[in-house]
Amino acid sequence: MNMMNMTALETELPHAGPDHPKVKFGKVGVLLANLGTPDDYTYWPMRRYLGEFLSDKRVIDYSPFIWQPLLQLIILTKRPFSSGAAYKSIWNHEAGESPLMTITKDQTAKITDAMKAKYGDRIEVDFCMRYGNPSTKSKVRQMIERGCDKIVFFPLYPHYAGATSATANDQFFRALMEEKWQPSARTIPAYFENPAYIDALAQSVERSYAQLEKKPDILVCSYHGVPKRYLMEGDPYHCQCQKTTRLLKERLGWADTEICTTFQSKFGPEEWLKPYTVEEVARLAEEDGKKNIAVIAPAFSADCIETLEEINEEIKESFEEAGGEHFTYIPCLNDDDAHINALCGVIDDNLKGWI
Repeated sequence: MNMMNMTALETELPHAGPDHPKVKFGKVGVLLANLGTPDDYTYWPMRRYLGEFLSDKRVIDYSPFIWQPLLQLIILTKRPFSSGAAYKSIWNHEAGESPLMTITKDQTAKITDAMKAKYGDRIEVDFCMRYGNPSTKSKVRQMIERGCDKIVFFPLYPHYAGATSATANDQFFRALMEEKWQPSARTIPAYFENPAYIDALAQSVERSYAQLEKKPDILVCSYHGVPKRYLMEGDPYHCQCQKTTRLLKERLGWADTEICTTFQSKFGPEEWLKPYTVEEVARLAEEDGKKNIAVIAPAFSADCIETLEEINEEIKESFEEAGGEHFTYIPCLNDDDAHINALCGVIDDNLKGWI
């Protein structure tokens, strides 16, 4: 049998003796990874999810001797209630899951169809979450059981940050550490300047603006924030976000005054990347007289709690309380066809030499 054309089967390895156990091999796995989601918005599922998330030293890098007592005794006693209420307000009650889970499933289905059409049965596409379910470890195990002796791991973050892409990769490598026969592995780098991704963003802006009676005064590109200290320690996230905004502006053919970069979701006492979205939208309304704004979240590949609740509720409220009149949230790219095509193009580039 031609090994380059075979699909993964229970078969004998070419060098194995007649009594060797049957082994599945010959497929390439594409494992998509996103941040994660609680299994439910009630107290204990929220506490488990937040406990895993906020115990990650890539996310909170304070000394565990200081941080863990504060986390376990205070934060995880109170925060599951407030976070659970926020999740409940956006929950996909029909499917019994968070919007991030629903959207990630839809993205995976479309990418699966595209990969199968191009490569046939040699490709296995699936998704995992860094925190919560389905776990990275379980999905790596399943891929190996289905015959994947090569895996392309794809963190669905356009921009690299230690607290997102790096911790997803960490978890992938931990899963590989437990495998007797490790598959060959590749991790996909950030795609913040990929032309197809920028074009997908621009198309989403153009569609949204075409539906409005009046063009917004400014487009606010709101990225998830990180402590400013991370930038000073060498994390490239801030610079990559700034470049995405610039490339989007150039693709749209706009002036500098029509678009800006901000950062949201500040947590804890130290300074984070500025300007903070929640403060900047209020300043735009109060000081600059911009009463009609649109907000987009280019760092999120799928709508989630930070976009559907934080941007479309909290940040919108900040803008309106400061005198803003018209607030438009432009959804994430989600399973939009242009986005799926961009992601598939990135995957294709990283499959070269393997298939």
